[in-house]
Amino acid sequence: MGALTHESLVEYLLEESFEVAETIETGADDAELQGELGDVLLQVVLHARLAEERGSFAFDDVARGLSAKMVRRNPHVFRPDGSLQESFPATVEEIVQKWDAVKRTERPERKDPFEGIPHALPALAKAQKALDRAERAGFRQAQSPEPPAGEPVETEEALGELLLAVVGSARSKGFDAERALRGAVRRYQATYESTAAPS
Repeated sequence: MGALTHESLVEYLLEESFEVAETIETGADDAELQGELGDVLLQVVLHARLAEERGSFAFDDVARGLSAKMVRRNPHVFRPDGSLQESFPATVEEIVQKWDAVKRTERPERKDPFEGIPHALPALAKAQKALDRAERAGFRQAQSPEPPAGEPVETEEALGELLLAVVGSARSKGFDAERALRGAVRRYQATYESTAAPS
């Protein structure tokens, strides 16, 4: 095995993160969730250790930076000294508005609402995130139409438009398209496994 690098560890960070999601979505017990969270934390520790060996930053710096960012970006929850506010916003929408306002003051040069959406995000999750950002930026016309019923898909481009419409429709009903598809795939695999099992 070659030397550990940030690049060589990326696949493990992603894999461990998806294992946490699967553990949660399949209703595994707390002991399993604890173990999977530990595996993700190990990846964070390894990346921080590599950076520390370069003299860049250490795990403690990561934790301090996270704490400072949470206090800075959540003035509705924390006072500047890190203590809790006496009252909190009543709705999730209000929290999101406050969060977005703070982020805009931190990055005033950022005009593109899609900036910062990771390119490597799975396509359904990326579509949902893009639609969320567009709506929060005031582009309500960016919402995808309802998917056409029963129309054949003749091209890959048309398939992409259909999938975007499905994500938009799911989002409008409060569903997470990526999670829904993962669940459908798990059910499909379970059905296949039960019919393929020798009798």
